[in-house]
Amino acid sequence: FIVDRLEGEFAVCEKMEGGMISLPVKQLPAGVRDGDVLTGRDGLYRIDREATKKRRDEVDAKRRMLFGK
Repeated sequence: FIVDRLEGEFAVCEKMEGGMISLPVKQLPAGVRDGDVLTGRDGLYRIDREATKKRRDEVDAKRRMLFGK
């Protein structure tokens, strides 16, 4: 999942295969934020730091290409 946004007690997440899902923030690791990539099994989730960094780097590169910043 990719955290799209936090809304109160829920994290609205994009599924890798498409679509959205809401997960209770209390089930997610402390400090979760928009853009984090989550992996999970049996209701236990963790932030995939490597995938999150890669994704953020790709988004930043696209932003620089489009806006020159």
